[in-house]
Amino acid sequence: MTTPRPTPHPEPFLPPDPKTAAGSRIADFARWASRHQGAEGIQDPTDYQALHHWSVTDLKGFWAAVWEYFDIEASTPYERVLAEETMPGANWFPGATLNYAHHALRNLHPDAPAITALDETGAGYEITGRQLRAQVASVAATLRDLGVGRGDRVVGYLPNTPHAVIAFLATAGLGAVWSVCGQDYAPKAAADRFAQLEPTVLVTADGYLFNDTRHDRRAASLDLAGALPTLKATVLVDHLGLTWPETGHTTLTVPWEDAATGTEHLPITPVPFDHPLWIVFSSGTTGLPKGIVHGHGGVLLEHLKILALHCDLGVGDRLLWYTTTHWMMWNLVVSTLLTGATTCTYDGSPAPVARPGILWELAARHKVTVFGTSPQYLLAMAKLGIEPSEHDLSAVRAIGSTGSALPASAYPWVRDHVGAGIQLASTSGGTDVVSAFAGSSPTTPVWAGEVSAPNLGVALAAYDGAGRPVVDQVGELVITRPMPSMPLYFWNDPDGSRYRDAYFAAYPGVWRHGDWITLTSHGSVIVHGRSDATLNRNGVRLGSADIHDVVERLPEITEALVIGAEEPDGGYWMPLFVVPAPGVTLDDALREKIRDAVRTGASPRHVPDEILAVPAIPHTRTGKKLEVPVKRLLQGAPAEQVLHPSAVDDPDLVAYFADLGAERRQARHPRTVSEPAPGLSD
Repeated sequence: MTTPRPTPHPEPFLPPDPKTAAGSRIADFARWASRHQGAEGIQDPTDYQALHHWSVTDLKGFWAAVWEYFDIEASTPYERVLAEETMPGANWFPGATLNYAHHALRNLHPDAPAITALDETGAGYEITGRQLRAQVASVAATLRDLGVGRGDRVVGYLPNTPHAVIAFLATAGLGAVWSVCGQDYAPKAAADRFAQLEPTVLVTADGYLFNDTRHDRRAASLDLAGALPTLKATVLVDHLGLTWPETGHTTLTVPWEDAATGTEHLPITPVPFDHPLWIVFSSGTTGLPKGIVHGHGGVLLEHLKILALHCDLGVGDRLLWYTTTHWMMWNLVVSTLLTGATTCTYDGSPAPVARPGILWELAARHKVTVFGTSPQYLLAMAKLGIEPSEHDLSAVRAIGSTGSALPASAYPWVRDHVGAGIQLASTSGGTDVVSAFAGSSPTTPVWAGEVSAPNLGVALAAYDGAGRPVVDQVGELVITRPMPSMPLYFWNDPDGSRYRDAYFAAYPGVWRHGDWITLTSHGSVIVHGRSDATLNRNGVRLGSADIHDVVERLPEITEALVIGAEEPDGGYWMPLFVVPAPGVTLDDALREKIRDAVRTGASPRHVPDEILAVPAIPHTRTGKKLEVPVKRLLQGAPAEQVLHPSAVDDPDLVAYFADLGAERRQARHPRTVSEPAPGLSD
């Protein structure tokens, strides 16, 4: 793959503020580790590269330091930090028993807000630490009375409201296993996930808000309950104030008000470090979505590390990160409670038509310190002409961005329209580890278009075609040493073959994630897109994200998707699909402007063969562009072999691109009347 190499040690877009860096939790941790854990090479606590080097060369020492620094409370102590370093199968902290829910609730001030519940109307309410603990205790007692015990599964069909947080913590406190998805999933799509788990209890809401509309999901909720034959009960949440109908189901129904009212003692069940905490599902682009199982201890340590050290969250802070309950960012947002900070839930569209800037308004009103979003949101704000700085955002010190590569054009926009000095923290990770591989911290510089650094404890490398680590060259993103939050296993994968094939088939004993990255000599990470969606024209490779970046900077374009499709006759078709901005027509002049942008901003060898206007770009429900599935549709693969309908944000687009591919193939290879049909000639 060719891509412009970064200038050696360029000046950062935003260097770390010395005072902020010195007073950060990550610097305090570095000082503590140097004194108590013998962390070698850390002369300056604000030297992030030295701290990272120690964290991946002394893996046991680093994770022991995280354990001790955050005062992890275990019912029984661990025997050693890492008994086996194999991947997969690393054995972390054997002997230790603990519980995630205990740590999520222990640092909350009883009278300060633990959760701030927000929605797109601007309304909101707060739940204090005392109230949260009481409601978790009551719901846990209800679940226990309904037959939920250690290892049983509780599932949620819920919007991003406090109900989901409370139900999850109650489940975890019992040693049961949680899984959740949003209510924009159809009942069948939710059942495709949950039925695999054979759940004991379903917690579901009457509906959710999105784009100025109240979506009634009572019938869908009851249909889902009917599709889960193992249920003993369904807990009904009154979120929108709709009246639940009488049900014909034989399972017991319990109103949320009854489940969450009471002052019962909070039962906490100590479980082994690697006991399942939750099951998150892959996007499920082919076949049934796979259930990824994470453990109590691994999530606890990993989320304390990323939220307290990288995001610098602690008592008095507030995190508002737009997410849905079926995206792994919801799991991370809930873990804000581990740090003693306030977490904000949000029900609604990130940019509703009536109030497209509502998230900035809420961030100002509630003195949010860390604001999280996606690249698409920041680009949309710029194109809509939203001015966040019209609100008092003086409390915001960092803006997190994840879901895809953050283009360089977003950085000056944040500086000029949100606030100078606010750190724009681009992050890259995945549902697979329910965390990040690379990101930022108060001690890292920011380079526009780059992720600041590999995260602590993450032995990140870029492998070339021969499996050798390279710097300042594009390579496969790999992790060469284990992380505690790597999956315990996949659900219904008894021999572990699906798990091994997903990550370890290419490089045995080394995690291959499926992204193209460049590790730069100045310490940053550049994400180029999915390695299985690489553009390979005449042997010259380029990441799709490099083209999306330059095209989506154009004010005339809302979104873009480039595909490189190998054809049966040996040809290579590279179309660029664009969604024009409202009121813009894709004409020859605009096509030429786009070609010139690609030619000068990405690669003259990767100017698209065709530029086509489309109504929308298909995404997974967590916002990632469906590059490989669209490529396969264009190549003629049957839709049912390419995509599971529940994986797509707009299922109608599957047929659209399948038809587009059929038209393309017919135009290139028309068959005359006298020509025999394929397969019938002798």
